[in-house]
Parts: sequence; structure tokens; C-alpha cells
Amino acid sequence: MSTVQQTLRRGTKLFGKSSRPALEAKLLLLRATGLSEEDFLKAPGRSLSRAEERCFNRLAAVRLIGCPLAYLTGFKEFWSRDFRVTPGVLIPRPETELIVEKVCALSSRAKVTIVDVGTGCGNIALSLAKELPRAQIVATDISRRSLKIARLNAGNHHLRRLTFLNGDLLLPLRKLRLQGRCDFIVSNPPYVSQRDWMKLPLEIREHEPKRALLAGPTGLEAVSRLVQQAPHYLKRGGWLLIEIGKGQLQRVIGLFGSVWEGVAWAADLRGIPRVVMARKA
Repeated sequence: MSTVQQTLRRGTKLFGKSSRPALEAKLLLLRATGLSEEDFLKAPGRSLSRAEERCFNRLAAVRLIGCPLAYLTGFKEFWSRDFRVTPGVLIPRPETELIVEKVCALSSRAKVTIVDVGTGCGNIALSLAKELPRAQIVATDISRRSLKIARLNAGNHHLRRLTFLNGDLLLPLRKLRLQGRCDFIVSNPPYVSQRDWMKLPLEIREHEPKRALLAGPTGLEAVSRLVQQAPHYLKRGGWLLIEIGKGQLQRVIGLFGSVWEGVAWAADLRGIPRVVMARKA
């Protein structure tokens, strides 16, 4: 039988082409053994059972053929919290934290109404619920699978005061009669164009949900619809915040007409314009 330390070393060699081979090996080892981080550090000489070793070997083999690490561990960190993800649900990215940061900066932290469009695993909505506990938050998604995971994450984070609605973009809000009542509408919508889709890594194209990434021929199909729909639901002075892709800034800004004011943008840590913000005039 191999020990924890021996398996970690073997896994690190297996993932040698990864940017973080030791971390990937450790996360899969934790998943296979069920050890906590604390127990893992205390037990380098602990022997793996046959079942644990088989589980690690299976996870490593699937990872080596390109399955995203988050789908194998079952979790992805976002805003310093773990969110459950499963195949068919978009994996949160660090750059999306910029939306949470900007809403917190713009909010009065009073009782505001926030709508998260295309919530996925709920990472944006639940992070905002933690930071703004007085907020009324509604999360929508066209995928019932994603909403199931988002509700599960809400329970895991002990957040009960969110409303989850199934449907396309803002159309589900009609049920709640939220026309003209929202302070913030936020979204990480599909924004990959057909041309750029073929440039994405195979790991993304073959495993993550295409519908959550590919917008259409131009990449702006979903963004354009959000810009058109949002004024019907925002209060005067309410904000729309949308994540966008590399090279899309000027085209996205061009979508905002006279009903909007204060159009601005924020860059991610790589300096790429990532979030466009606009206020209803």
C-alpha cells in the first residue's frame, strides 16, 4: 500500500505538465481519501486503503485526459468560499469576483434588490448575499441543473432568503412584478463568439456547458439583450453590471443608448476590461 506522502509524490509527477502539479495531486488525494486539510498535513505516513488508491488512480486518469479539476473535486473556490459544481454547471472564474467587488462598492448596503442573471452555481448571488445581508436577491438561470446546484450551495452556506427562478435572462422576473424595482442587475452571461469558441482550450470546450459560454456569431447576443431588457426592471439610478470578454469593450459600450448614463468599465488583474457598468438615467 502507498502512503499519503508517496501518493502525493507520484501524483505530482503525473501532473508535471500542469501549472500546479502538487496542488492538483493534493486535491485529488483529499477527494479520494476524504481527509481534511488538517488531517492530510498530520498524516504523511498514513497508508491508503485499496479503495482509496483505486479512487485516486481513477481521478488522476480522468484528470489527465482533460476533465476539469473542479468537476473531480466537486468544488471551486470563489470569493474565499467553496461552491459545489458538477458537470453541466459552469465553473466560476476568479475574474468574475470583480462583479461582487463593484456591487459592494456601489451599494449603500441598505435593503437593495439585486438580480443575478445566469446564476450558474450561484457564486455571484450567494457571495453578494453574504456581503449584503439586508439585500433581496433573485437569481435566474435557463438551466434547471444549475439552479439545483445553486440551491444546494445556498443551503451549504446557510442562506435562505434568496429566490431562484428558471428562465431566459430577465423574463422570469415578470412573475415577481419587479418592473422598475431593482437596484442592481448583474450577469456573467455567455459572451464567446463562434470564432473564439474554437480557440478555447479543449478542457473547456469538451467539458463545460456550451450554452453558458457560447453566445452566438458575434459573442454579444446575450449582452445586447440584457442591455435592452434591464431598463424595464431597474429603478432610476439602478445599475447594470455585465462581465465581458477580451476585445469586446468598445462594441459593448456602443450598445448603451440614451436611457443609460455613467457608462464605465473595470479591468481584471491582468488588465483586461472585464466588467461594464451603467446606470439607468
